[in-house]
Amino acid sequence: MGAAGCRDNSAMNIIRLKEGRERSLLRRHPWVFDGAIASGSGASGETVRIESHAGQFLGWAAFSPTSKIRARVWSFNEAQSIDAAFFAARIAQAIGARSYFDLQSDGLRLIHGESDGLPGLVVDRYGGTLVAQFSSCGSEKWKAVIVDALLAQTGLTRLYERSDASVRQLEGLSEATGWLAGAGDTGIVITEHGWQLSLDVAEGHKTGFYLDQRDSRHKFAAYARRLGFKDVLNCYCYTGGFTVAALAGGAAHVTSIDSSGPAIERARANVALNGFDASRTTMLDADVNATLRQYAKDGRVFDAIVLDPPKFAPTVNHAERAARAYKDINRLALSLLAPGGVLFTYSCSGGISADLFHKIVASAGLDAGVDAFISERMGGAPDHPMTVNFPEGEYLKGLVLVKRPAE
Repeated sequence: MGAAGCRDNSAMNIIRLKEGRERSLLRRHPWVFDGAIASGSGASGETVRIESHAGQFLGWAAFSPTSKIRARVWSFNEAQSIDAAFFAARIAQAIGARSYFDLQSDGLRLIHGESDGLPGLVVDRYGGTLVAQFSSCGSEKWKAVIVDALLAQTGLTRLYERSDASVRQLEGLSEATGWLAGAGDTGIVITEHGWQLSLDVAEGHKTGFYLDQRDSRHKFAAYARRLGFKDVLNCYCYTGGFTVAALAGGAAHVTSIDSSGPAIERARANVALNGFDASRTTMLDADVNATLRQYAKDGRVFDAIVLDPPKFAPTVNHAERAARAYKDINRLALSLLAPGGVLFTYSCSGGISADLFHKIVASAGLDAGVDAFISERMGGAPDHPMTVNFPEGEYLKGLVLVKRPAE
C-alpha cells in the first residue's frame, strides 16, 4: 500500500483550548475532550495544532469531529512532523519494547494504542499473521502508512483488519474488516506456555483472542497444579483459555460456560487440540448469571472459579449499573466456592477503577457471608503496557481470592 501524508505541520488548523483546560496535556495525557475546546476545528483524522488559551503549543493531534474525545495527541514535541517517518519510528519503538519480555507465546500485542503513542491503533501478532484495529479517525486516516510500516518492520505478508469495534461509531466511522495484505485461511493456532490454542482472526471478540490474560492463564494452571483442583468452573469461558490452563494444571474436571455457541465449540476444539480427555469437561452454551443461580439452588460447590466477564462499563457513566452486575456474579461465585477454594475474578471495564473493583468484590463477600483473603492482584500481560500519564490504559483488573473456612 502506498504511503501518503502531510509534512507541513505549520499549515494545519489550530485548536484553542478554554482557559485552564491545558493541565492534562501539560501532564502529557493524550486526550482532548470536546468541552475543553474554545475554538477551532478540522476534518476527520486531520492533524491539528493544540494550543492553550494563551497560545502556548501543547501538541499535534488527530481531530475527530463527532467524538467526545475530540482530539488524540500524536506528539507533544512542537518540532515533530506527523508523517510516514513518524509512524515508522513509533511502530519500531513499540515492537522493540516487546523484546523486554519473555512472553512464552507466539501470540502477542505489538501496538497498544495510547500506551505506545499511537492512539486508536491496536495490532496483535498471531504467529505469521498480523491483525489490526483502527478505532480512531487519526489511525484510520493514516491506515495505508501504518500497514506499510507494519509489514516492513515485521517482515510478514499477512495483515487482517478487525475494525469492527463499536467505538468506531462514536468516531463517525463505519465497520471495516478483511485482508489488507495477503489472504488465506483466517483460522490460526498459536502456542502459549506450551499449549496449543486455536482462534479465527475474522471472528470472535477483539482481534480473535484475549492475549491480555496470558499471564493469568499461566498463574491459574500453577494454582491448579499446586492445590490439586478437582472441580473447576470457568465462567464467560470464550474459547476456553482458562479451561485449557486448568486441565494442563491437572484439574480433574472443568465446567465451562459461555452464551456464545461458536465460542463453546472453539473451547471444545482447544481441549481436543491439547490432547485432553473430553470427559474431563462440561461445555455449556448458557447464561452465566442464571447458571450460577441454579448451581446455588442445587448446592453445587467448586474448588476454583474463574469470572472473566465482558466489559460491563465502557465508561464511568456506566459504572453504577456495572457495579451491581459485578457484585451479583461475585456474590454468587463466592457462595459456590468450597472452603479454601480459589476465585480468579476480573473486570475489563475502563469505567471501573482497580479501587472500585476491590470494593465491589469486598461488598459481594459481605453479602454472601463469606470471608476471603486476596492472594494476588492481576492485570494485563506486559505486552499490554500502561503508562504513568494514561491511567485509562489500566483497563484489566483482577483479584485472586482464597475463601476462608467459616468460623
